[in-house]
Amino acid sequence: MTWLELADGVYARRYEELDLTVGLVVGGERCLVVDVRGDVEQGAELAAAVREITPLPWSVVYTHAHFDHAFGTTAFLPCDVWAHEACLTELTTYGEGAREKWIAHYLEENRPEMAKALEHTEITMPDRLVTDTAEIDLGGREVVLRFLGHAHTDHDLFVHVPDAGVLYAGDAVENAEAGFSAFSFNDGSSLPGWTAVMDAILTLEPKIIVAGHGDPVDTAFIAKHRDGLRELVALKTRIEAGDLTTDEAVATSPYPDDVTRAALETP
Repeated sequence: MTWLELADGVYARRYEELDLTVGLVVGGERCLVVDVRGDVEQGAELAAAVREITPLPWSVVYTHAHFDHAFGTTAFLPCDVWAHEACLTELTTYGEGAREKWIAHYLEENRPEMAKALEHTEITMPDRLVTDTAEIDLGGREVVLRFLGHAHTDHDLFVHVPDAGVLYAGDAVENAEAGFSAFSFNDGSSLPGWTAVMDAILTLEPKIIVAGHGDPVDTAFIAKHRDGLRELVALKTRIEAGDLTTDEAVATSPYPDDVTRAALETP
């Protein structure tokens, strides 16, 4: 785990666990923590790490509702917790089920310490809700929260730091070995929507895009995988038209088999 300073007062923090990346933006009067890790103990570690950088009061933003990004808030309270309005719906409806699922997952992996931490974790619901765009004044630095469309989830919230040219993308961008992993795509993803979101990222012209997993990337990475997503959409369309079997689509895909199959199963 380490802090990467992307610009003056703008950081990413990388973790071996799930190859997760979170963020921190420091202004003159307050700071904003971008995602909080996955349980009460992980969140406490992150809070202590933030205090190594700055003593300023903090707010928190969830890029989306998945546990590894949104369950570690306890150590930051009391504070404002920002998220897209549909993130609140997701956490209210499915948050407890996700917590139980990952407790079981870690027990199956013989990692009881991780399961125990999740058992003691309380999910904090966001209280500052965003529909399209919201601006946060950190004191001499403005951060813009942007909903760009339905991609990894229907509530992906981007954290834009215009003066630094940095965009935190959550899991709408993943820098895995192939660009995406099979875990990038889920029942809540939108394959065609994702291509439009990639276009929207490019329109913002950021210098650095912070992926939710993996190292930060540039716009060339975004353009490459925007085009890759378009190919996946075209393959899915041909399958639905009966012109192509799934196996044939997998054979011609620009992505590995497991990534392609996961993508083709998304709505």
